[in-house]
Amino acid sequence: MFESLTDKIESAFSFFNRITRLDENQADEGLRKIRQALLESDVSLSVAKDFINNVKPKIIGQEVLKSVTPGQMIVKIVFDELVSILGSEKKEINLNAVPPVKILVVGLQGSGKTTTAAKLAKYLEKHNSKKSMLVSLDVYRPAAQKQLEILGQSNSIKTLPIMEGQFPLEIAKRAINASSLSGEDIIIFDTAGRTQIDQQMMMELKQLENDIQPTEIILVADSLTGQDAVNIATEFKKTVSLSSIILTRIDGDGKGGAALSMKAVTGCPIKFLGTGEGINEIEVFHPDRIANRILGMGDIVSLVEKVSEDLDQEKIDELEENFKKGSFTFNDYLKQIRQMKKAGGMSGVLSMLPGISKIKKQIDESNLDETLLGKQEAIILSMTKKERDNPKVIDGSRKKRIANGSGTDISMVNKLLKQHKMMTTMMKRMSKGGRGALDGMNNISPEFFNNLK
Repeated sequence: MFESLTDKIESAFSFFNRITRLDENQADEGLRKIRQALLESDVSLSVAKDFINNVKPKIIGQEVLKSVTPGQMIVKIVFDELVSILGSEKKEINLNAVPPVKILVVGLQGSGKTTTAAKLAKYLEKHNSKKSMLVSLDVYRPAAQKQLEILGQSNSIKTLPIMEGQFPLEIAKRAINASSLSGEDIIIFDTAGRTQIDQQMMMELKQLENDIQPTEIILVADSLTGQDAVNIATEFKKTVSLSSIILTRIDGDGKGGAALSMKAVTGCPIKFLGTGEGINEIEVFHPDRIANRILGMGDIVSLVEKVSEDLDQEKIDELEENFKKGSFTFNDYLKQIRQMKKAGGMSGVLSMLPGISKIKKQIDESNLDETLLGKQEAIILSMTKKERDNPKVIDGSRKKRIANGSGTDISMVNKLLKQHKMMTTMMKRMSKGGRGALDGMNNISPEFFNNLK
């Protein structure tokens, strides 16, 4: 997420970091590099221009000019401006209405609307204790209503029963009546995908808005569309009272320009990011945390939230204590693997660590195998209790048995044992905190990443 933008921004910052005293000519040159970084990362021209215009007076201000380390001060100025562009603070879904709260999900064909509607329902159930009904208003795409029904059934989310031959407005009215009787807190309407140039379909949206009177109209936009995402959002806002945005496929977008542009251009806050295909792979959009990621500072808060989501405090404290003592068993390792899988796999976790961009080359060259976590889980589950507690007892015959039991081979078992030993050492180092933890990351042996292949 945002890898390309982070690399280009850091390259621009390296210019400022080489300067001990800053003058206006140097400021202009550094700002030109930042502007270029933004444009190359699909940030719209108007947003990039406004960004530079807002940042420049602060950078050439007396406080920075007199600073011994202008680079550090410029990072802070850029960070503050990024947060401002992204929306200053997170925005919650507006549920301030008499139930059932009505949410209209709109967007282009193929943007991930249907999956996002289900993700949103699951999120609101888990974090807000709200029961939702999913309703498909897509009568045009074959099996669209069936797709939503299957998504609902597989994730224990109620859906409106399908009745053939009804128009979108008829379906919507039936859903409102049904929800009033069954007691759902929220109705999430999944509308038909449409292009912003299809005026007939866009007017249908306007009619639905007028009749349903939704509390939220959420645009689901594919982040991979780059600058086009901004144009899409602008056109939708002209037609309906767009209230918020959810960006999908953010896990596949290395540029990140859409996230920077859409809030600034439309005035609508980004409220969620779709980070994968799974029902729980949706995260709240925190402008300050995203700004940290863009600047290569990581997002430890979000990482901790993800990893600890299903762990009680007692288990968290136990793991922390084990790390400090150096008694990092394979039972501890198994817990970490399972939490890591929930947090987006190895790439997802690594992307949130501060300073990770400094070892990005090592990571890229290692060709991380994202299926490895599942294989490692199988290996650990094939171990006896004694072997998990004390890996030193695992000799050749035990390795062969473990490999056979896990459907892997002895070389993979050896890699896991070696990785466990290396992680134990690294965890001890990182548990000390402070600057030493980051220095430790910068000096991670390439051998560690080779074991992740």
